[in-house]
Amino acid sequence: MKKNNQKLLYLHSHLTDSRVCSTLSDNLREQYGTRSCRLVKGDTVRVVRGEYSGIEGKVEKVNTQKSTLSIEGVQREKVKGGNVKVQIHSSNLIITGLNLDDKYRKNKLENNVKQSKENVDQSDNKKRTKKKKEKQNEKEVKE
Repeated sequence: MKKNNQKLLYLHSHLTDSRVCSTLSDNLREQYGTRSCRLVKGDTVRVVRGEYSGIEGKVEKVNTQKSTLSIEGVQREKVKGGNVKVQIHSSNLIITGLNLDDKYRKNKLENNVKQSKENVDQSDNKKRTKKKKEKQNEKEVKE
C-alpha cells in the first residue's frame, strides 16, 4: 500500500483544483500571454510523456484528488476483455485547445492578454527613456 503525504491528502478543494494544470502550446501562449492553465473537461490536449505520447484528444473526466484525467482515445484492454480508460497525470500533457464555454475562464484569459500587453508597453517605454538618457549623457560628455 502506498503512503500518502497527509498534507496533500487532506487539502482543501480550492487548492487541489489548482494543482490540475498543464502548460499551453506555443501558439496559445502567444495568444493568451500565459504559460499554463487549469485543465477543464472539454479541453483538447496532447500527451507528451509516457506510453501514450503523441496522442491528442479531448478531456473527458478530471480527477482533482490525484491530478489525473481521462482523454478520448486513451484506453487499454483488460485481461478478461473490454477496454478501460487510462488516467494520465496533468504534468504529462500540453493543452492544444481551450474550452471557453465558461465566461469566468474566458475573461480571466483575456485579462491576462491585456495585462501582458500593458507590461510590454511599459517595458518598451522604460527602454526608450533609458536610451534617451544615455544619448543625453553622451552629448554632455562630448561638450
